[in-house]
Amino acid sequence: MHFMSQGTRLMRFAAVIVAALAVTACSNTPKPEDTLAGNGSGANGKGGPATPGSQRDFSQNVGDLVYFSTDQTDLTPEAQQTLANQARWLQQYSQYSITVEGHADERGTREYNIGLGSKRAESVRAYLVRNGVAAARVRTVSFGKERPVAVCNDISCWSQNRRAQTVLNNRGGATAGKTN
Repeated sequence: MHFMSQGTRLMRFAAVIVAALAVTACSNTPKPEDTLAGNGSGANGKGGPATPGSQRDFSQNVGDLVYFSTDQTDLTPEAQQTLANQARWLQQYSQYSITVEGHADERGTREYNIGLGSKRAESVRAYLVRNGVAAARVRTVSFGKERPVAVCNDISCWSQNRRAQTVLNNRGGATAGKTN
C-alpha cells in the first residue's frame, strides 16, 4: 500500500512538472505578430530596429492606428499627427498601396457600425490624399464591430475598438485604388 501511495505522489509530481514546463514554454514563445512585420518590436520592445521602408518600420516608427471618440468620424489632433507621419512615409515609400480599415465598438447595430467604420476609413483616406498620397493607392473597407481588438463591456475596450488601421498592401504600386 505504501508503494501505491508513493507511486501516486510521483505521478502527481510529474504532472505538476509537465504543466509547469508547458506554461513556461508558452510564455517564452514569441507570438507570430511579435516576430513578423505586423506590430513592430515584439514583446517589451525587443527585436531591434526596424528596417526602413518595411511594414514593421511603418507600424513601429510611424504608427498604423488612429482612434475616434464615441460616434465620431472627426480626426483628433493625435490622429492628425499620426496621419501626417503616415503621409510622409507613404510618399517616401511609394511601392506600397494601402487599405484603411474602419472599426467601431460593440454598441449599436451591425448596420450602424458598418456605416460608422466606413465613414472613419473615408475620413482617414481623405486626410492622406489631402496630404499628398495618391488616391489610387488608398482603398477603404469597414469592419464595423466585427473585428474587435478588445472584448469587454467597458469603456477601456470600447475606446480601443473605435479605430482606423492603415494596412500596407504588397509591394507593387497602386493596384488597389478602389474604395468599398
